[in-house]
Amino acid sequence: MPSADKPIALSKAAARAIWLGAQRLDSEAPFGEGPQATQAAIEHLGYVQIDTIHVIERCHHHILWNRIPDYRRSDLHHAQSVDKSVFEYWTHALSYVPAKDFRFFVPAMKLHRREGHKWFSEVKPADLRKVMRLLKKDGALTIRDIEDDVLVEKVHAWASRKPSKRALQLAFYEGRVTISERNGMLKTYELMDRHFGWNKSPKAASTLEITAYLLDRSLRAQGVVSLDSICHLDAPSKKAVRRLIEARVRRKELIPVAIEGAGKREHWARPEALEIAGEAAERVHILSPFDPLIIQRKRTHLIFGYEHLFEAYVPKEKRRLGYFALPVLVGDEIVAALDLKTDRQNRKLLLQKWNWIGAAAKGPRKELKRRIEAEMHRFERFQLGE
Repeated sequence: MPSADKPIALSKAAARAIWLGAQRLDSEAPFGEGPQATQAAIEHLGYVQIDTIHVIERCHHHILWNRIPDYRRSDLHHAQSVDKSVFEYWTHALSYVPAKDFRFFVPAMKLHRREGHKWFSEVKPADLRKVMRLLKKDGALTIRDIEDDVLVEKVHAWASRKPSKRALQLAFYEGRVTISERNGMLKTYELMDRHFGWNKSPKAASTLEITAYLLDRSLRAQGVVSLDSICHLDAPSKKAVRRLIEARVRRKELIPVAIEGAGKREHWARPEALEIAGEAAERVHILSPFDPLIIQRKRTHLIFGYEHLFEAYVPKEKRRLGYFALPVLVGDEIVAALDLKTDRQNRKLLLQKWNWIGAAAKGPRKELKRRIEAEMHRFERFQLGE
């Protein structure tokens, strides 16, 4: 057993193998198939980010497809609306989250009820009462069901001119309502307790329980963790998480790790994670830019030597990889970034730009290109399916 007093040296190759294993990208069908696989994947990852960009399939479906070969969009609908094993809420972004973890989000909901939400400060109490009254009287609804709003000026580019939409969004963050169904990006809102069939809402987790939840979620899905990777876009949690890490190191439940090239950036892992580090399987994955392996850019750069550029909001003449480039993982290396677009009218996947990355840009590429193209064909079938 390694000593807990001195960081264990970890090569980047070993760090990649541990992370790929934790992300379940190193095996064929780690979660099985069907709606139960979708539930299992989200429970293992802790959350799956939702995004509205639709150049190709939206990222929540894309992330699940990479871990569930036979994934169908209807499986996520089933998990959210039938089994109710997942729900939507904010992590570092709007995400699908396991329903079994609901209590860890209750304190944030209660805080928004007490203090409001900075994004929805303009919502009038009368508008909030109106949408709650409609939900209680008429049942679940979408914003299209509310036709009597007097439209207002937008407070920012992504806001709605309908006061009722802003009120529904505020009620969502306050935990009064949940999104019971999605059709594309059209959301159906329902009263939280009625959706889940609760007579009494789950008890809020304590501050200590939430800290442990953040750490354990990251250890499960990342294998080797840092304060930044645990508290992604959540700096206020770092102090409490560090205290918990130090306590677990003292109990030898965690081991300090020095990743090659990380300098003073501290990392930790469970002892068993270090014991199973091996070589990555030679699988090909076309990843979403919002995939957990990519979304934390500094971590991806450290461990994979790849710095992803998200250029959807960059002027066309300044783009290097393309509007919506997708990193391509082969084995434990990111070898390419493909700018793809789905032409739904003509039912085909368009390749707009192919960028070779790292050593792949200099070495022999014929066989590598063949393997990536085979995965592109599978990706195209997914894009045009259902």
